[in-house]
Amino acid sequence: MIKILYFARLRDQLSCANESYELSTNESSVAEIKQQIASRGEPWTEVMQDANLLVAVNQVIATPSTRVKAGDELGFFPPVTGG
Repeated sequence: MIKILYFARLRDQLSCANESYELSTNESSVAEIKQQIASRGEPWTEVMQDANLLVAVNQVIATPSTRVKAGDELGFFPPVTGG
């Protein structure tokens, strides 16, 4: 089981701030988890397929190949801009 957090506008789009998520295997990549979440249909598909979506695993920015295992925390958030 992992904990998934959705931040900023994603929370509003998905009407979900966080969830507990059961991995289908002992360990999955960020890309595999995104694909599984996207299979829920809209609006999940739109959010997970956004090329600008940022992902963190245990509060460290992750790549699609980053491995996620039970007990980890996965955070999804939109791009951050500054000025």
